[in-house]
Formats: sequence, C-alpha cells, structure tokens
Amino acid sequence: MRILVLGAGFGGLELTTTLAEEFGGELEITLIDKTESFVFGFSKLDVMFGRVTEEHVKHQYADFVKPGVKFVQAEITRIDGAARRVETSAGEFEADILVVGLGADLDCSVTPGLATGANEFYTEAGAFAMREKIAAFGGGNVVIGVISAPFKCPPAPSETALLMHDQLVKSGLRDTSTISLVMPFGRPIPPSPDASAALLEAFAQRDISWRPQTAIVSVDDARGVATTEDGTEIPYDLFLGVPHHRAPAVVLASDISENGWIPVDPLTLETPIDGVYAVGDVAAVGTPRAGVFAEGQAKAAAASIAARIRGEASDTKYDGHGVCYLEFGEEQVGMVDVTFFGEDKTATLTGPSEQYVADKTEFGTSRIKRWFGNDWVAT
Repeated sequence: MRILVLGAGFGGLELTTTLAEEFGGELEITLIDKTESFVFGFSKLDVMFGRVTEEHVKHQYADFVKPGVKFVQAEITRIDGAARRVETSAGEFEADILVVGLGADLDCSVTPGLATGANEFYTEAGAFAMREKIAAFGGGNVVIGVISAPFKCPPAPSETALLMHDQLVKSGLRDTSTISLVMPFGRPIPPSPDASAALLEAFAQRDISWRPQTAIVSVDDARGVATTEDGTEIPYDLFLGVPHHRAPAVVLASDISENGWIPVDPLTLETPIDGVYAVGDVAAVGTPRAGVFAEGQAKAAAASIAARIRGEASDTKYDGHGVCYLEFGEEQVGMVDVTFFGEDKTATLTGPSEQYVADKTEFGTSRIKRWFGNDWVAT
C-alpha cells in the first residue's frame, strides 16, 4: 500500500508517525515537503524577541526516521487528485492514498507596500528577519496589523503585542512608544470569549491600543502610515503585518480545491475524491488554522486510513478539540481549551500563570521527541 503525504507540518508529521507506528514497515509512505526543516509557530516569536537563535528552532527532516517512511525534499508542481498522482521537482509520485497537508501560503502582494517593506512576521523568513528590526528599534509607534481573515494561529498577533510591550519595557523605550493591534474582528480571539476578555484586560493594563473591526489595505514605509479600508491613516515607526492567507497555488490549480480551499468531511477529513484526504490549514474543516488542530485532524485521518487498509470501518471521528498556549508576557502563559464539534462545545481559558510556561515547553518537547526522536527544549 502506497501512502503519499504532501506537507511536513503538524498534520503531515503526526499522520505519518501514527501510520508508521501502527504498520511498521508494511506500508510504503512518502512524505514530501519543499523545506528541509520544521519550525513551530510559537518558535518564530521566540526568535523575533531574542529568546533563542534561528538555528535552535529548526528541526531537520533528515532526523525524521520512521519505518517504511521516505522523506523527499521537493517542490510540488502539479496535483491530480482523481489519479492520486503528484508531479514534483524530484519526479512523479503515485499513491493508493493521498493526503494533502500543504498549509496556507502568505500572499503579501494583496496588500500594497507589505512585501517591499519587509514588514510581515508570519513566514519563517519574515519572523527571523524581524528579530534584527526589533532589536534595533529606537522607540516610536508600533502597529501590529492583521490584513484579512482567516489567518493561522489566531493568538499570535495578540501575543506579539504583549511581548512587544515587554521588549520595550526592558529596553527603556516603553514610555516613548505606543503599541496598537489592528484586526478585522470584533474580539482578539473570536472562538474564545474568555481568552478575548483576558487579552483586552491585559491590553488595558499595558496601554496597548485595540482597534477592532478594522482592515488595513496598504502600508507605506516611506511615509510611515498604514491605511485602513475607510481611508484612515495609522502612523507607524515599526509595522508588523499578518499577510493575506490563501491555499497554495498548486492546490488552487488542482481538481481537489473548491472555493479557495480543499473541501473535506470535517469528521473524517476525507475529500469528495475517493482515497484523498486533506488536513491542516489547507482544508476547510471549520476550526481555526493552527498546528494543534492539524494534529488532531491527522490523528482522525490516520485512523480512517488504517481502517481502510484493514478493510474495516473506522469509528474515530475528529472532534474539533485543541489546546493552545497563549503568551501574556511577563513570564505568564494561559491555556485555551476549545472544542468545536459535538455536544460538548467549549472555549475556556485557564490562567495566565507561570505554571503554563512549563506546560507549553512540554508541548513542544514531547512532539519533537515523538516525531524526530530528539531531546529539545523550546527556550
């Protein structure tokens, strides 16, 4: 049985690991990704604010060694879902089961000025480059702007605002600086009223300006202004942008996309095409686009695939559950517990407290151990 997995993020790594553990070397699993290493989303913030180096947060796919699994670093150039065939820069691959976990691409070109000013912090390259800009920042107006929805890792812009506050306090620049968070939503984390209320309280305590229901349509580094859709200009000395998200171009050009993403059964992650699954940010599941949800989807998809291989029916369904850790700054972390499907829908915040700093570290440590077999501490 040939399994082809596209994308080695949370979803691809977890699904591949689960199937390799269950079947050992009985399956022929090929995992394809265009990059050579994996990076947690939260690690980008750690690099941005000088907690760790870029090298510390990169986990090389060469270390991803599982029975029956072959990793291929290649650019995917064409996907034929009906034939379960993929063309790449490393050749053509065919499979009995195809899993697409290619995530969401970030398109700075949608927003005039965003790409030319190197003002985004959501890609790895953007976040790593932002470290030097933040370290060299001499104070002034900081604007964190979310361009459009949906976007992955919903807490990250709020975390960035709070960590920027800590950074400016530490450098003695807070009294001569402002911080503004601009979002097209009515609250910082729409799925969780509890977390949103706690964030708004934290913003008020730290004099962080919250500008909801506001969309930025352009940025101009020469003038130092971000323009909103109603024509209002927001002055900045440092702009940190969350670019427009879309499915990768190779997905949009394929037979598996619909309305900009990949449609799936939200409980099994199966697409309308037999033998094709999609997990993570690229799939239209109905949960936030974040690694922890991609991981949960991968577990459900792996159970479905395993049952299919054995000729059995799977009783495992994706429940839309995820636990996210939310940085509040000042060595405080909160835990957001969310369940989107079923009767037990929840969206609660516990903390923030120092206790969850250790829990967040364990979250990262345990997954690197499981996927890569390496001992690692986030910071």
